[in-house]
Amino acid sequence: MSPSGKPVPPRDSLTSEINKPDFRELDLGSPVSPLRSQPRGLTTTTTTTSSSSSSSSGSVTRHPPVIGRSGSVRGSQSGSSSGNLRTSQARSDSVTSNSQPLVSSSTQSSATSPATAANVLPTGNICPSGKIQLTGMTQSRSRSDVLGSGTGTYGHGSIMRGGGGSGVSPAKPVAPVTVGGSIRSSPAAMLGSDAEEVKRVGNEMYRKGLFGEALRLYDRAIALSPANAAYRSNRAAALTGLGRVGEAVKECGEALRLDPNYGRAHQRLASLLIRLGQADSARKHLCFLGKPSDPMELQKLEAVEKHMSKCADARRLGDWKAALMEVDAAIVSGADFSPQLVMCKVEALLKLHRLDAAHSKLLEVPKVEPFPASCSQSRFSGMACEAYTHFVKAQVEMALGRFENAVMAAEKASKLDPRSNEVAMLHNTVTLVARARVRGNDLYKSERYTEASSAYAEGLRLDPCNAILYCNRAACWFKLGMWERSIEDCNHALRFQPRYTKPLLRRAASNSKMERWAAAVSDYEALRKELPHDKEVAESLFHAQVALKKSRGEEVLNMEFGGEVEEVYSREQFKAAMNLPGVSVIHFSTASDHQCKQLSPFVDSLCTRYPSIHFLKVDIDKCQSIGNAENVRVVPTVKIYKNGTRVKEIVCPNKEVLEYSVRHYSS
Repeated sequence: MSPSGKPVPPRDSLTSEINKPDFRELDLGSPVSPLRSQPRGLTTTTTTTSSSSSSSSGSVTRHPPVIGRSGSVRGSQSGSSSGNLRTSQARSDSVTSNSQPLVSSSTQSSATSPATAANVLPTGNICPSGKIQLTGMTQSRSRSDVLGSGTGTYGHGSIMRGGGGSGVSPAKPVAPVTVGGSIRSSPAAMLGSDAEEVKRVGNEMYRKGLFGEALRLYDRAIALSPANAAYRSNRAAALTGLGRVGEAVKECGEALRLDPNYGRAHQRLASLLIRLGQADSARKHLCFLGKPSDPMELQKLEAVEKHMSKCADARRLGDWKAALMEVDAAIVSGADFSPQLVMCKVEALLKLHRLDAAHSKLLEVPKVEPFPASCSQSRFSGMACEAYTHFVKAQVEMALGRFENAVMAAEKASKLDPRSNEVAMLHNTVTLVARARVRGNDLYKSERYTEASSAYAEGLRLDPCNAILYCNRAACWFKLGMWERSIEDCNHALRFQPRYTKPLLRRAASNSKMERWAAAVSDYEALRKELPHDKEVAESLFHAQVALKKSRGEEVLNMEFGGEVEEVYSREQFKAAMNLPGVSVIHFSTASDHQCKQLSPFVDSLCTRYPSIHFLKVDIDKCQSIGNAENVRVVPTVKIYKNGTRVKEIVCPNKEVLEYSVRHYSS
């Protein structure tokens, strides 16, 4: 029995879809749907009678009254009055002189009505039971169903449950909800205390994809009937729709605590555990009756088990490419919300020296909060699943040079799985490497470069793929004037982290010290792409380019770095600029043009970033002869000359095209 006194219907069969709530409806026994809208214009007309006490006669159109247990009668009337008409057992005055008298149900007498429509619904509020008492059909009831109270809600379709007694208790005010500029009441606020009715409306919200509203309705149903396992299972479905898988697992567990034999909850929990990659636990719930309740889910489970087993084997053998493939296959098979599978992918990318991809994938790990207690003892590749997450995170943090974070992650993994040898070894390694790095940094700051290099070497012995330690040791070799060894360590660092700019900068500086100008220019140009606004890199590149030209015997006229855009005032000055060796970029503009004003600051920035190129500007309003000679009709126009020959002309260039052209002809 439900708290409201209604019998609770049996649960659904297990053949329904597991990702939907239980759509169990309560048969209200009404000849019409309790939520069916009344057809427009349909009324019941009473017979006109004469009375000696009346002062007038005529026809009155009115709906059949609804008679509650307490004897109160409510109806609606149209004609001479548009308001709500209320009578009670205590009132002695007549409604109108031409209307039939209203009869209380407490007298168990029937009222006569010449015309009665069996399928006509009264206007106003709808009784939760869906039963409508018509005139002439008075009957006793086990509980009172009364309409809404007062003009505040009467006639707007709100559902209310009336209490016992001789009077009608007023309805609680419903706070309006503003939606799209209009005011309406939310479904949860309009429902009464019938848990099944609340659940039914929640199911409707779920069908429409309104999982948040469905969740609120299921919460209310649970508050009305806390011992109902179906409500908990439905709540798990809504949480799953919102992506809150960890909470959904917990809710299924609560449903099974209330009813250990509830098949729908077992099946739903099995589906969630498959998504989490918890194959062993999922099998227990899927086959809780000794055989699988859903063959499709069993097929999915077997596929996930197969690929996860192959993934663990590949990881144990160090075949990281195979591990990546098996992880993707397991996710496609159904384990799409498994943190340990995504962390295995992160670890594989890290071992393949794809640190940037590993770091990006680390941000995509599904968050399962709270982590299900039923999954805390499950293991992946020999260690606890939750510990494995911190195990991989510690490795990523150490590779990124965040040694303190790595130590904390390793400590968490060790606490979660103190029996795992692999976790214990990582914890020890991370701790020792972090100490070696701190000791090396302190020695470097004290200018004890030889001892610092030894400290970094100790860390590399424990972690031979750590690019940070290689880069730090390269700095020691540079300070000691050992350029070749510095370049060698920089190469190691770049092999493990190709986009790591510090070893690239140190290698460029070492090449410059050894007068390997071509290699230095190549490194500085690569740095300029990564750090386009770094003036130190631009200046170093300029000097390396000058030194390279000198080493080749080329004439270098511009020996000054960081020159500004030169403004041209005469044709002679323009001809001299065009004939300069190297690359010259000439910007034709006018002071009044808006687009020229926007482009000029960008040309100034290019002059700073490409110091080996000559940048000039010509105002064609001031030097019309140059504009006519160069046939400039539209501004802004940019022309590029190389060794006195025009190689490119761009009319109204955008910034991307202009920089690409400058970079292309400067190489």
